[in-house]
Formats: sequence, structure tokens, C-alpha cells
Amino acid sequence: MDKLSNKYLRARKIPSTACSGCGLGQCHKALVKALDELEYAVNDIVWGTSIGCAGRQTFATWNGDNFAGTHGRVYAIARGLRLAIPPEMKIVLTVGDGDAFGIGFNHLLHSARTNAQMTVLVCDNLGYQSTGGQFGWTTPPGIVTDSSPYGMSEPNWVQRDMDVLNILKEAGATFLARHVSMDGAALVDTLKKAVQNNGFSLVHTVFPCTTNFAKNALGSRNAVNIFNWVKNHAAPLGQEKEDTIWRTGVYHDASNSRPEFSQSLREKVVEIQRRYQDEGSN
Repeated sequence: MDKLSNKYLRARKIPSTACSGCGLGQCHKALVKALDELEYAVNDIVWGTSIGCAGRQTFATWNGDNFAGTHGRVYAIARGLRLAIPPEMKIVLTVGDGDAFGIGFNHLLHSARTNAQMTVLVCDNLGYQSTGGQFGWTTPPGIVTDSSPYGMSEPNWVQRDMDVLNILKEAGATFLARHVSMDGAALVDTLKKAVQNNGFSLVHTVFPCTTNFAKNALGSRNAVNIFNWVKNHAAPLGQEKEDTIWRTGVYHDASNSRPEFSQSLREKVVEIQRRYQDEGSN
């Protein structure tokens, strides 16, 4: 175990049970590194997880308070928890693309609408890889999967004219970004900005799946091939190429520009109590 693992993670969860060559560990480590560089202690963070690969591999790994929500409910739990814990504590969530942009999307939108403080790290392996490799909400067009043997032909949530980050911006999110897992220091820096926002932050991060996506899309489970394929199809905003699928970097930063959900609700409770007391004295 390295220094970060010893400081923040549970020994029995290291190494993880992820498939050989899985890129999810890069996402997980980037978030832990961001928290470390911000000098947060274990007790400063509540870590929530969802279903699928992202949830299963990061559940109960944080050596502090954890919770899990099934089938899109993690955001609703986080909003409730936001009211129960001290305002200075931070909530971070590691979720999959299906949980965020599919079955959990409605709860996600309401978390953005209310600007509830949570940093959502969407760990996207481009489909339903834990159930065999079916195409999903972010699978690139033309990609062969178990459920699209002739190539995925539906619109997806990363198209420029229908980008899910634009929908979340309109819903009220105050920090939005996109990366690929091998972005390293850039991903860490973005996550630091996301965590410091006292509001709803989401960082969509694509990571390579060697077991199902690589096998079906590239015809090989060679980890080098799929890592290079993802990296070569990503480019920073403003440096896109013709074959760029993922434009990386900060899409929207309105950090701390709107009242945070629990803060607003606490202030409303105080106002109601004051009005009640005033009415009682008259």
C-alpha cells in the first residue's frame, strides 16, 4: 500500500477486486489525491457509492463514513444526509455512467436544481460492463457491444448538440467538468476545484474497461490498446481534432455563486421559527 492508501483507505479493500487492467483505480486515486492535497482528514468526508463497477469497487474503501445507494438513489440519500451532517463536512460520490445518466438521472437533476453540496465523480466505462457489456448512455456511435453487434446507433449524452453537461448546467449545477482517467494531474486539479465548491459539482470521467468494452469494441483485451484508444480520442477544450470524442477540462465553473441546499433550508427554518415566535408574542 502506498502513502495515500495507508492514510485514507481500508487495508482489506486494497488491492481492489477490479478486473486486471481496469482504469477505475485511476479515477479513485485521483479523488483521494485531491482530498489529500486539500488537507482533508478521513473524518471530514462522507463517501457514497452506487451500483455497477464504480460502486462495487469503491464501496466501503474509504476508511471513514460510507454509504451506498442502489439503482440511482445515491443522490437522494446524499441530499438527505446533507441536512443531517455538519455543514463543513463534504460529501463525495463515486458512481457509474448508468447510475448517473440513466436510472439515477432524475435524482441527479434535482440535486443540481437544489445545489446540494456533493461532488459526483462519474466513473464512465462506456456502457453496462458489469452485466456483460451492453451499450449505454455514453457509448460512442458505431461501437460494437453485446447489445449492438452492428454498432451502437442511438444518440448519446456526449454529443456536442446534446451534451449531458449542458443539461446539468441548465438544471442548476455550479461546477461541471469532463476528463479521461489518464489525465492525471489535470484530473486531480479539477477534482480539487469541484470539492471546494459549496454546491453541486460533477466531474464526468471516462475510464477504460479491458474486459467487456475492449473485447467487443477493439477485439482485444490488451490493456495498452484500450488505454491508448481512450487517450487518443480525448483532447482539451479548444484543442479538439476530427476524431475527438471527449473534450476535457472545466465546462462550467460558477462555484459558490448560488445558495447551497442545506444552508438555504436551515435559514428557512430559522425564519419560520422567528415568525412563529413573533406571532405567539402578539
